[in-house]
Amino acid sequence: MAIVYGGDYNPEQWPRETWAEDMRLMREAGVNRVSVGIFSWALFEPEEGRYEFEWFDEVMDLLAANGIEACLATPTASPPPWFAATYPEAVMVDAEGRQLTHGSRQGFDPSSDVYLAKALAIAEKLAERYANHPALALWHIHNEYGCHNARSYTKAATAKFRVWLRERYGDLDGLNAAWGTAFWSQAYSSWDQVYAPLPTPTIANPGQVLDWKRYSSWRLKQNYLAEAAVIGKYSDKPMTTNFMAGGHPDIDLWEFSDVVDVVTTDHYLVGENAHVKLGFGADYARSLGSGRPWILMEHSTSAVNWQGRNRAKAPREMLRNSFQHFARGADGIMFFQWRASKQGAEKWHSGMVPHAGTDSKIWREVCELGARLGELAEVEGSRVDAETAILWDFPNAWAQEHEARPTNELTAQGVFDVYYAALWRAGITADVAEPEGDLSKYRFVVVPAVYLLSRKGAENLRQFVNGGGTVLVTPYSGIADETDTVYLGGYPGAIRDVLGVRSEEFYPLIGGKVELASGGHGTIWSEAAASTGAEVRDTYADGSPAWLVNRFGEGTAHYLTTFPDDATLDRIVAAAAQDAGVEPPAETPVGVEVVRRAHEDGRSWLFCINHTATDAQVKAADAVIDVPAGEVVVHREHA
Repeated sequence: MAIVYGGDYNPEQWPRETWAEDMRLMREAGVNRVSVGIFSWALFEPEEGRYEFEWFDEVMDLLAANGIEACLATPTASPPPWFAATYPEAVMVDAEGRQLTHGSRQGFDPSSDVYLAKALAIAEKLAERYANHPALALWHIHNEYGCHNARSYTKAATAKFRVWLRERYGDLDGLNAAWGTAFWSQAYSSWDQVYAPLPTPTIANPGQVLDWKRYSSWRLKQNYLAEAAVIGKYSDKPMTTNFMAGGHPDIDLWEFSDVVDVVTTDHYLVGENAHVKLGFGADYARSLGSGRPWILMEHSTSAVNWQGRNRAKAPREMLRNSFQHFARGADGIMFFQWRASKQGAEKWHSGMVPHAGTDSKIWREVCELGARLGELAEVEGSRVDAETAILWDFPNAWAQEHEARPTNELTAQGVFDVYYAALWRAGITADVAEPEGDLSKYRFVVVPAVYLLSRKGAENLRQFVNGGGTVLVTPYSGIADETDTVYLGGYPGAIRDVLGVRSEEFYPLIGGKVELASGGHGTIWSEAAASTGAEVRDTYADGSPAWLVNRFGEGTAHYLTTFPDDATLDRIVAAAAQDAGVEPPAETPVGVEVVRRAHEDGRSWLFCINHTATDAQVKAADAVIDVPAGEVVVHREHA
């Protein structure tokens, strides 16, 4: 087998004489798979009901003749202009109630029956024609579900939202109880009174907004399932769609991942320390597939077009980014796109073949990456086994987006990023897990601001610690149940017994910090907390607890009542990891990332990635590994 290597291929953007050159260059770079058809609906069906596939037959035949596999997409993420012109009611309405128009992509309403019918029609035509084509390896359904149109506020969406709510709650009594409509005289007496949460005079009902986000995510999954069912009538090839694990948290990927045959994801660098956030996206993609190898469907060779800071990647950065994904479980490394476009909204998005052509840094690195992946084919199918998990839950993140909260300086994603980064600095490879998921394989679980924690999730954590596990829990965890109803009796209500602590009141810090007895400081948050059995390890100046450790059953629970500075947090993570018996795979200098992949037969590899400008050494169990500045070394460990 081989590691999948390639990218999105859009030959319709180029004259036919370029296609043969594309095939030659793909072979030179080691490309063995491309994604095709993603944005081709207007060419496949230039007028409603009139199909033109002959040009695409030529593309598929060229790929097969050159030994390149096709990841064939349904083009349903971007309906053609005739769709919006003919069916304006099926076009997206935004959160302000504005009817949008055609002119970009993904402007359709996911709840529209008309849209779904047209999407299924084009999907069926593709399946009929190409199900048995020798180039076909994988079906790529739609593109980036939830990107730009995760929630559309049409009449059709409201109608289907009501149906979804009936199925969820049974009757209006159930709905009223879940949404707490006794507050502000909001009790519903008819389903016709229930709408999607468009703008209101003041704060919207949190339960309504949360369930709207749940419904909208569910609706996109139903559209995927409908397309998959049509394709499955003609083809037995595996099916997937490209998630955006680590970004665009508008669809519940835990639920969506259950219906794809292989997890694929897109990842682009954003913000400072972007390589650390890349680790989260890769770890999350692996976790969505329960540890199975996955495919990086898109990333960039260099700059992207959609960020205000359109930064080109430094020499070797693209190589490091690619090997980070590979190290963390990807068996496929692909890009958007093969050739950088010369026109259109994404003409400043880098490609494998840049505007500068093959006499360029990008092309040389593309060819080098293809060669190195080819040399590492033996890694294909191996896994990353983590003893640590960090929890992520979409309804929790959605609930924290609501404007009514203790402080707007705290977000679920922000807290997650801080604690994931602390694990990264410690060299600890972590899976991402659901609060209600199976935690039995882990020794150490981090709970970062899991404000919305169901009773089932709370019991899951209770059993994990009772059975010998170690948890590190941040402030604003275990506060409300799945309906966003606060647990009474003191915070953190759902897991007070596990943590051995009770807080009476939150004291968010208004732009300042609080000093700790250990010499560090906390930011954003503090609490009026008291130990109910936990050992106090650190305090504020007034003696109230900032870090508590509780023995619960056979395990240990660490709880923080503030968000400490990085140095203090690193000490706390090290202490919790030591309690759990978790160690990194090797001894590494600061800024050097090491991840292990292993086969069941005992063969294993250490991926050593030096993100610094200084040569480094990694001290593994069987060797000292020299890792030059900015480079990647893959060390084959003894079986």
